[in-house]
Amino acid sequence: MTTVKAYAAKQPKGPFEPFEYELGDIAPDEVDIAVESCGICHSDLSMLDDEWGMAQYPLVPGHEVIGKVSAIGDHVTHVAVGDRVGLGWHAGYCMICDQCMGGDHNLCPDAQATIAGRHGGFADTVRAKGASVVKIPEGLEPAEAGPLLCGGIAVFNPLMQLDLKPTASVGVIGIGGLGHLALKFANAWGCHVTALTSDSKRDEALQMGAHDTVNSRDADAIAAAAGRFDLVISTVNVQMDWNAILATLKPRGVLHMPGAVTEPLGINVLPHMMFNQLSLSSSPVGPPVVIRKMLDFAARHNVAPVNEHFPMSKVNDAFEHLRSGKARYRIVLDRD
Repeated sequence: MTTVKAYAAKQPKGPFEPFEYELGDIAPDEVDIAVESCGICHSDLSMLDDEWGMAQYPLVPGHEVIGKVSAIGDHVTHVAVGDRVGLGWHAGYCMICDQCMGGDHNLCPDAQATIAGRHGGFADTVRAKGASVVKIPEGLEPAEAGPLLCGGIAVFNPLMQLDLKPTASVGVIGIGGLGHLALKFANAWGCHVTALTSDSKRDEALQMGAHDTVNSRDADAIAAAAGRFDLVISTVNVQMDWNAILATLKPRGVLHMPGAVTEPLGINVLPHMMFNQLSLSSSPVGPPVVIRKMLDFAARHNVAPVNEHFPMSKVNDAFEHLRSGKARYRIVLDRD
């Protein structure tokens, strides 16, 4: 038996408190990770507040885990004890459904979320199925890489899934935890990148990979961008005039929404959707093979999130900072 020391919330919106639990014998297909750092994602906040009705308490969040393998099951061969690895939103897959067999593990109907029905990475140890654990390549700074495993893959996955050409023109709505990574990845992909953001973030957006900006709060500025983009990635979780955003797309363009807008979108099929053969899409993180490709791509092109660091013992301060909306742009907890 292994005693895990973690931080857990005992109730919705409750504070994090020291919490211990026992891990039984490791299964043949499992990996234990000695946590070095763990990013905080807005999804952790949503789970803490039980916004999705799927949280179980005591809740140990944390699904942007970086650490070293401390134990492996007998059937695990792709990582070894001592390897530095990462763990993202999914901690396991069924491995037999059509989606898993086709390489789309992130679409597995029985995928196991790292922080739903199991304890996550705000701890000294986290356990997961081996298939969901990926090596961290040389060239990435481990202490900074955690947010790539959720925020990064959320915006990198559509670049691959949509077969985006490096000659494409890409718009990114919202320059926050997801959006700043979308700028960096799309720029490194070779695209012309436009940040749709407030004027107050213009300089930051340009520094992080945007070639130009459009004021997302100015209806006239949005209208002036008509027919400009092959792809618009929306990373916000608030309502916008989506019909106006659709009008910024070129024929056959795509509006892709990794940002979780929970209200109806109010999109009209006519005139823009039908007459320009536009598409609306979304996607959940990415499968392990794409996560590995993303990490290699990030190492090759020096793509890294902009992080603020807190010791894990200050997890409550970190969440207060996240709630304030002042995080620039991701938060990482480091083991004390």
